[in-house]
Amino acid sequence: MSKDNQLTIKSIFNHFIAAVTGKEQDFTTGSIRKAVFMLSIPMILEMLGESIFALVDIIYVSRVSVNAVATIGLTESVVTLVYAVAIGLSMAATAIVARRVGEKDTKGASQAAVQVIFLGFVIALIISVFGILYPKEILELMGAEPDLIAEGFGYTKILLGGNLTIMFLFLINAIFRGAGNASIAMWTLILSNGLNIILDPIFIFGLGPIPAYGVEGAAIATTIGRGTAVVWQLIALFYGFSRIKIAVKDLVIKAAVMMNLIKVSIGGIGQFLIGTSSWVFLMRIMSEFGSEVLAGYTIAIRIMMFTLMPAWGMSNAAATLVGQNLGAKKPDRAEQSVWKTGKYAAIFMGTVSIVYLVFAPTFLGWFTKNPTVVENGSLCLRIIAAGYIFYAYGMVVIQSFNGSGDTKTPTYINFVCFWLFQLPFAYLTAIYFDLGPIGVFLSITFAEVLIAVLGIYLFKKGKWKTVQV
Repeated sequence: MSKDNQLTIKSIFNHFIAAVTGKEQDFTTGSIRKAVFMLSIPMILEMLGESIFALVDIIYVSRVSVNAVATIGLTESVVTLVYAVAIGLSMAATAIVARRVGEKDTKGASQAAVQVIFLGFVIALIISVFGILYPKEILELMGAEPDLIAEGFGYTKILLGGNLTIMFLFLINAIFRGAGNASIAMWTLILSNGLNIILDPIFIFGLGPIPAYGVEGAAIATTIGRGTAVVWQLIALFYGFSRIKIAVKDLVIKAAVMMNLIKVSIGGIGQFLIGTSSWVFLMRIMSEFGSEVLAGYTIAIRIMMFTLMPAWGMSNAAATLVGQNLGAKKPDRAEQSVWKTGKYAAIFMGTVSIVYLVFAPTFLGWFTKNPTVVENGSLCLRIIAAGYIFYAYGMVVIQSFNGSGDTKTPTYINFVCFWLFQLPFAYLTAIYFDLGPIGVFLSITFAEVLIAVLGIYLFKKGKWKTVQV
């Protein structure tokens, strides 16, 4: 090995260690490639940790019953509405915190953090009430069969009832990312998911004095894991482990900051409500084809998320870079960061798509031996993977709009691609033209391709550079 190669490997290793240990960086100067690397690494590891938990969770639950897997699929379709609010608020938090950090206004960044936590608490409380009181009705609305409802309503009740842990996990990690402290967000999710993986088999199958709760145990383990991580997040915020530090005296409502946060988050919430409600309707269409097909779809989506998460991590890095560089009055550097991140994400996703196209049945076979589940899950995975390169660019560009504070443009894109295209296409092909699940799978791929094309076109126009937050 040449001396130059040794120096390169050593340099990459040193950057990697600095990224995961949270060494403070200024991302508005220096190498853009290094900035993308330093932010992306902890975000990719964070998202990989989340997707690993999702896979482990489904492995354990698949040993309970097909209904148990289908319960998770239906419940998580509803929980995605919680994610929509959490992600919408978190986009505003990342954009505003990143902008204040770029402006060197750490006090303003801290004030924004407090207001987003207040908002998240109130919204989560309202959702908890509905989750605790109406879990059976929620599953029934999603088209679940009576035996599935009887077996799975406890899972729905606990997961929705404890949604405060989901909300805070998203929001506080978004604050850390906006500040450029992606490593803290990474370690938070490692803690959360590590506990989930340990507790899952204990509460699902029972151990010692702890009874076997079945699929309900998965919700108990998840809520405990997330709750513990939220406590760690709050400690990090109050004891100042990051650029953002909150004191008790800061816990007051700031009307102007709150209204600015709400203004930016409305677009973010809107775009994800559109996207996630579309997933809910797709799941409702899938439920028409029976529990085995629904289970195959659910497992395939979990596998898909395993490789979408790293690209999502890179897109979050792009959002932070856009926000901080716009705050530092460097719009050209912000744009360069987006194209570089998009290229890296596309290379990764293109490689993964080839693997999925070849080995889809093998991956499904790790989770179930039911031939119908494997067949439908493999078909789903292959069709969706065919558009992975488009997904990569689409995610990076959309998140970059959000990082600039322009949450309206992605909302319009989502409205056109999901509601005006995806849902009608899925219903017509799957139900009206009797293509079955293939119609739903094709609708997912085509909609994501359309998102990438529209996103790149509008991003090149450059209006996002003029947004003020």
